[in-house]
Amino acid sequence: MEEAIDSPFPVLGIAAWSGTGKTTLLAQLLPRLREAGLKVGVIKHAHHSFDVDQPGKDSYKLRQAGAAPMLIASRERFAMMQETPNQEEPDLAYLLSLMTIQAPNLVIVEGFKAWPIPKLVLYRAGIGDDSIVSGDWVQAVALSGSAPVSIPPKVKRLDLNDIDAITDWIIEWMNAQPSAAAL
Repeated sequence: MEEAIDSPFPVLGIAAWSGTGKTTLLAQLLPRLREAGLKVGVIKHAHHSFDVDQPGKDSYKLRQAGAAPMLIASRERFAMMQETPNQEEPDLAYLLSLMTIQAPNLVIVEGFKAWPIPKLVLYRAGIGDDSIVSGDWVQAVALSGSAPVSIPPKVKRLDLNDIDAITDWIIEWMNAQPSAAAL
């Protein structure tokens, strides 16, 4: 088993095959976690090129001219863009280190299935391969229907459609983490 990523806050991966509803679930969970008094950061893996900046804007022009990183800020938000040419895949440990200054209570990572972090796996029959529900890092499986394979007793079983139960489990799991005590 690979060694866990060292982090000053609990890190929970949400792992599922494309089309299972990771983003939909997170959009429902985040307001509930915020209502519980938690500051939750999210890191989302993108499998394709993306741009949060727009051609024609000053920040875009400056980034294209070589600013690295480019940080743009207003009184409502800030965003930092950093080019990562020739990088095969994002380095999750580095991305988590960027979250440290924000002092979240929890960081949820969407994607990054192969990284050694505790995971809540989402599974819907007929979407992807059922091997996703097993593995050393799986803490809980939220299912729509019955389990495709035997789930170990140490892994919590949740109903994918019961947002309150999933929220309660995340809070319970987070509070049981050694890094949660330091918050």
